[in-house]
Amino acid sequence: MTRIVLVEDDPTISEPLTRALTREGYDVEWHGTGTGGVGAAEDADLVILDLGLPDIDGVDVARRIRDKGLQVPILMLTARADEVDLVVGLDAGADDYVTKPFRLAELLARVRALLRRRAGGDVVGEIAARDVRVDIAGHRAFLGESELQLSSKEFELLQALVANAGSVVSRDALMREVWEAESGAPSKTLDMHVSWLRRKLGDDAANPRYITTVRGMGFRFENGD
Repeated sequence: MTRIVLVEDDPTISEPLTRALTREGYDVEWHGTGTGGVGAAEDADLVILDLGLPDIDGVDVARRIRDKGLQVPILMLTARADEVDLVVGLDAGADDYVTKPFRLAELLARVRALLRRRAGGDVVGEIAARDVRVDIAGHRAFLGESELQLSSKEFELLQALVANAGSVVSRDALMREVWEAESGAPSKTLDMHVSWLRRKLGDDAANPRYITTVRGMGFRFENGD
């Protein structure tokens, strides 16, 4: 059974959410503290993590989970609408976020999408462009000989770009493939992830070696020398 760790100290959220997830057939383990969530993440298939916790900030919880080398998907719950807070959370290793108050149907859809990506698709093997190599089967990516520490969404984004190296991938296509969004959906989260992916590649948006922004269209992973 799929195991979800819910890290949320507000019972008005944790109790109905636990019931809803259980009805969907998930095995839910609830923790009201960040410390408990870090300890439970090792065997989880997904972590749902509130940023406002009584002992450790949720951003620090995400960092500690990633510092343990765990690639479990992390879905943030946040009442912080400020873009800086969202960027910090995503940079700490979260894969997606839902802002409070949220619709239960939306949250369950995000959960299903993250779990599908964790299970993997039909694509296996490796793809590469320049000195970047993506091991699809192993869910690992490398810059030269160094392994990149990527969140699940960063990995999916890099995979989509490298698979189409040399060609422009539209914003809509990336939003559909990585976030399963409808055409024309807001794509601020895409820009955030491109920014963090560039940083991990050591890329410069003003003079890109890897990811070029094509104005009004999308992004291109460069395949030349």
